[in-house]
Amino acid sequence: MKKRICIIHTGGTIGMIKTAHGYAPKKGFMKQALSAIQELNSEEMPSYDYIEYDPLLDSSDVSVKEWVKIAKDIEERYHMYDGFVILHGTDTMAYTASALSFMLDGLSKPVILTGSQIPLSEIRNDGRDNIITALLIAANYNIPEVCLYFGSKLMRGNRATKISSDHLIAFDSPNYPFLAEVGVNIEVKNKLIRPTKGDFKVRIFDKRQIAVLKIFPGIQWEVFESLMTSHLKGFVIEALGAGNLPKADHILQGLLKRAKENDTIIVVCTQCLKGSAVIGQYEASSTLSQAGAVSGYDMTVEAAVTKLDYLLSLYDDVETVKRLMETNLRGELTK
Repeated sequence: MKKRICIIHTGGTIGMIKTAHGYAPKKGFMKQALSAIQELNSEEMPSYDYIEYDPLLDSSDVSVKEWVKIAKDIEERYHMYDGFVILHGTDTMAYTASALSFMLDGLSKPVILTGSQIPLSEIRNDGRDNIITALLIAANYNIPEVCLYFGSKLMRGNRATKISSDHLIAFDSPNYPFLAEVGVNIEVKNKLIRPTKGDFKVRIFDKRQIAVLKIFPGIQWEVFESLMTSHLKGFVIEALGAGNLPKADHILQGLLKRAKENDTIIVVCTQCLKGSAVIGQYEASSTLSQAGAVSGYDMTVEAAVTKLDYLLSLYDDVETVKRLMETNLRGELTK
């Protein structure tokens, strides 16, 4: 019996057509484009059903509301399909993949996000192979994770990050090996795949005020004074190196003190593509340690932001959120 896959089309470059104002999504185009890919009718391919969102969104417009919709659509159809393929724009694909990895608790089947850098409407495009291979992997391999497939690499969703806006190799997984590499054969690295834990359940996100700050030489801390209010629940800092900041002045100390008083959770990640942020390792991060900040270790910023939103949606206790931010929940970090 053929495996069944559900394709969810949210929007993005893969389903766009050229207009007088540049590439834009067109309702119904993707369904037509899929029916024109003859390989999808092969006996080797799974059968699929197709869902198209209305409106189709550029991924820069995808956020918590859309993450919840995707998760609920998967929940509603979870027992009807052997896997799910989500067609998505590349700009925020890693954020959506990270968010879904936390929302889809106890996942026991593949959920694979993919898309393209060149639309299917163009003669030369990368979308066709990405769709075919994502469907084959979702149907034929036991990978109970939210993944991102792009450019012949299958990555854990919460380890992926976009590295290029104009190359066909658009994503990388800098701190965790690829789950599968596709060449002449599809080589799945089973030892790297997380086993299913518990029963499937969708955990819904709420909208929380979270900010991201990238540190740079000569940063003027007073610019951020208006940001540090009691409404700010989470603060992800992209620090230098292993979690370092420029020498603290009285303004920074005041900001960190206010964050602590407001129970704003500070998570420190590194700007480096590879490696970890561990506060307290150098004197330059001691100010953060004293303020009660937590280490993001080798999490991507995408994973840190979505994980923080996830935990703040589940727990009111600040210490619980801090502890779990430093705990590996879905394979998102290595301590």
